[in-house]
Amino acid sequence: MRPSLLLLLLLMGAEIAFGDTHKAVLTLEPNWTQIFVGETISLTCSTEGEDADEDDEAYYCWYKTDKEGGEAREIVQWTKDKSHTISSSVETDSGTYTCKISNDGSYSKSNAISLTVKEGIPRPVLSSDREPVFTGNTVTLRCDMGQSTGWRFYWYRNTQTSDPVAQADGNSYSIISDKVSDGGQYWCRARRGDPVYHTQYSDAVEIKVTVNPKAVATPLSNWTNIFIGETLALRCDIQGEEHNDWQYSWDKNRTSLEYQWQNYTIYFALESHSGDYSCRGTQRRDSQTSEISEAVRVTVSEKPNPVLRGPSQTWLTEGDSVTLSCEVRGSTTGWRFHWYKTAPYSPELVYVLHENRRYYLQLVSDSISGAGGSYTLSPAALRHTGVYVCRAERGEPAYHTEFSQPQPLWVTGLSPPSSVVVSPNTTQHFTLDSLSLSCERSGNSTGWRLMWFSKWTVRDLCPSAWTSETGSTCSRRSASSSDGGVYWCQSESGEKSNPVNITVHNGDVILESPTHPVTEGDPLTLRCRYRYKPSNISADFYKDGTLLQTSTTGEMTIPAVSESHEGVYRCRNPEKGESPESWVTVRVSVSDSGYSKLAVVGAVVGVMIIFIIGTTLSLMYCFKKKKASPGPQTPLPGQQQQNPSHSPDQSLSAGHEASVYDAINTAERYEEDDATAGPSDVTYSTIDQKSTSENVKRKKQKRGGGQPEPEIFYSELKAVKTAGEEEAEQSEPTYAQVIGKKVKGTERV
Repeated sequence: MRPSLLLLLLLMGAEIAFGDTHKAVLTLEPNWTQIFVGETISLTCSTEGEDADEDDEAYYCWYKTDKEGGEAREIVQWTKDKSHTISSSVETDSGTYTCKISNDGSYSKSNAISLTVKEGIPRPVLSSDREPVFTGNTVTLRCDMGQSTGWRFYWYRNTQTSDPVAQADGNSYSIISDKVSDGGQYWCRARRGDPVYHTQYSDAVEIKVTVNPKAVATPLSNWTNIFIGETLALRCDIQGEEHNDWQYSWDKNRTSLEYQWQNYTIYFALESHSGDYSCRGTQRRDSQTSEISEAVRVTVSEKPNPVLRGPSQTWLTEGDSVTLSCEVRGSTTGWRFHWYKTAPYSPELVYVLHENRRYYLQLVSDSISGAGGSYTLSPAALRHTGVYVCRAERGEPAYHTEFSQPQPLWVTGLSPPSSVVVSPNTTQHFTLDSLSLSCERSGNSTGWRLMWFSKWTVRDLCPSAWTSETGSTCSRRSASSSDGGVYWCQSESGEKSNPVNITVHNGDVILESPTHPVTEGDPLTLRCRYRYKPSNISADFYKDGTLLQTSTTGEMTIPAVSESHEGVYRCRNPEKGESPESWVTVRVSVSDSGYSKLAVVGAVVGVMIIFIIGTTLSLMYCFKKKKASPGPQTPLPGQQQQNPSHSPDQSLSAGHEASVYDAINTAERYEEDDATAGPSDVTYSTIDQKSTSENVKRKKQKRGGGQPEPEIFYSELKAVKTAGEEEAEQSEPTYAQVIGKKVKGTERV
């Protein structure tokens, strides 16, 4: 091989080896491929590789291809400066740049970099991610410079000349709008490089901050205290906002429920559903959230048993008025109440389980509306006798409470169509004694059945182990305490007799009391009876818990009962024991009551008539006597009697003398009936007037020789008392008739 060819091959290998280990690399500083007119940028050509050391002997050559294309042209010939700086760039500086490195006769060509120089000073574009902004939410401003990089951004509020409110390398700025005043006009501006290159200010963006609307959580019912099994729905609303603009979220005890519907419904409440529920809304268009609602506290309790309240005394008289009330404790809102009476089995009746037994209930027809919590019987009638329960419901679909405890009402009538006959005829009986009950009705008792209530149930059959002779008679040879209860007779049409409360006691002492109401005015006898011989024992008798009487014979009698004697009675012997309580009803007879009222009115009217007639007759009699008197009336003590037609002096000159009153003797009574005339009788006497010359002379001397004035002398009046007049002695007046008699030398007065 020729030597020249061998040298060429060695040089080519050396160049290949240099290119592999000392490849030229072109970089930008800053690394911006897009710049704007007036910016400065530097291109640097360097070698890379593990053994690449900076060689002071290397030379660099720069090439540029215009953006329109064409051949690369050399812009800087071989130089030892590895950087090429473009200062105050212009649009014609745009193009593709490369470099070449020469070292020891070897060459390496760099990669190409395209540089774009845009005309004019750029203006960033400012935008916000939401409008308007609610207080408590965050708004983000974005300052967009297109594809150019390396900028640092500055944010201005209200004026461009103010100091920037923020600066950052990123092009976004977030504002937490705590208050309405955080709103206003915002601008942005960017800069980069060294020397610093500034963009123009962006156009202003108006940020409007409004008060954050508040979510309101509301129960769709008017109650939040609910019970196990009940349904409760809550609704979330945003104040002043349209529903379609929002989606919702719910929290319970500040923990998310991951439920995004406006209505949150608890379909079958459990105690675990108790808690504080709140909600908030999120806007669909920009994800702003409302203010969280106030919490709604939900309490879930056990299924309630309503409380039925009635009169303290369950035994009523026909015509009374009674009101039953039903209440759900701890909850008073939204309830509708229904009232029931226990009834014999019928397939259409509802029932309640109590102590593992079914009791059937009939809805009271006039309580179906049941909007209130009370049920009034006015006036009470025999047909109202029975045992009442109540139940409450509310909501849609209706949620029902349990049934209340029973409330018996026993109504006794004034004239019941039938009656229960008890043998022995007492309300209390010993266990193991015989007992018989039957329905008795004037005429035919067919169709009447004996009804029995014990605890919760009403039966139209005799108690178990009883003998039923007919439907209206039940008897037991050996009674037990379970045979006690309230019995009444009922016809097929629903008519009822007075109820009778029977107690069968397994103790040693009972109180024998009447089974039916006692009529006012009749006697009442209560007996305290001992189970063993002798049955009569000493006992203390109590009424309504108060000791009435202690009897050594074990018997207490009230001669004539009144309404005040109605109440609860019992008896007690300190050694033998105490009887159960029995209620004694006192019935006011309609006829007796009417007669008593008429008698009182008649007596009062009669007394008034007699008084008026007697007074009138007495006055007429007195007037007649006065009119028949021939002389003037006698004046009362202290008064002077004068003749209207004469003066006193004229009378004396006419021969009159002073009037002298002598003893007055009561006229003798001839008829026996007059002695019983009473204290209003009038006794008349005859008074003789006498004249003496001495008196006349004495008067003349006193008057200076003139005619004497008449002088009146009073004497003692004595009335002869007859039988029956003793009591009238102090109060009855005695009238006297004055008869003037003629005296010698005088005229008749």
